[in-house]
Amino acid sequence: MLDQQNRQQFLDHLAAQLGRPPRKTVAGHYSSVTAQPTTRLTDLTADQRCEEFVKVAQEVMAVECSVTTPSEAATALLALCEQQHGGDVILNDDPRLNQYGLTQAVQAHYPTHIWSAQSAVENRTFAEKANIGIVFAEYGLVESGGVVLYSAAERGRSSSLLPQVSIVVLNKSSIQPRVAQVAEILHQQAAQGMRMPSCINIISGPSSTADIELVKVIGVHGPIKQIYLIIDDL
Repeated sequence: MLDQQNRQQFLDHLAAQLGRPPRKTVAGHYSSVTAQPTTRLTDLTADQRCEEFVKVAQEVMAVECSVTTPSEAATALLALCEQQHGGDVILNDDPRLNQYGLTQAVQAHYPTHIWSAQSAVENRTFAEKANIGIVFAEYGLVESGGVVLYSAAERGRSSSLLPQVSIVVLNKSSIQPRVAQVAEILHQQAAQGMRMPSCINIISGPSSTADIELVKVIGVHGPIKQIYLIIDDL
């Protein structure tokens, strides 16, 4: 309620500075030029969305992708860790990682740290020296090949940003066409009074830059390699 009052006071002040009463309704009619922002890629089936998501991620964002089943997810994850030479691994405290046995499998083979809301300094210190960070994404985005991560006390951003290698796990069913669909989901959740995440991160591949003569260089800052482990939960 206080946020609504503060927002209304701000809008009233802004309207006064503009010399007009606050507007409560849309002024005028503006026809949409195209429906592409909300309809592009929405005609794809779940399998087609996954195929296109993998294609864009690999060809455009230089992300390695692996598709597995729920029963083989732990084995697939360990294989990916082995390919990246193992080492220290940090994982978010995410029940979905436990659900598929991923946290347990990694703990049995590598030195690990589970992100804790009570250990801020230890979290960051371990993440800085970790070779691999493992997180679970809320959504994948077909159009960009990116993933959407929510931050929370038990799911820190450092888990995916500081280690050399970032492994992002996501369900096949969570792959959305575009950001527009994720925004609509968030809008509906907010309308129902659900608590919003403290931060929403849209990550599209390993760190890179093309500032110098438009030559793309990967691994400039943050993870030098990003891997998607897609679990076919359909």
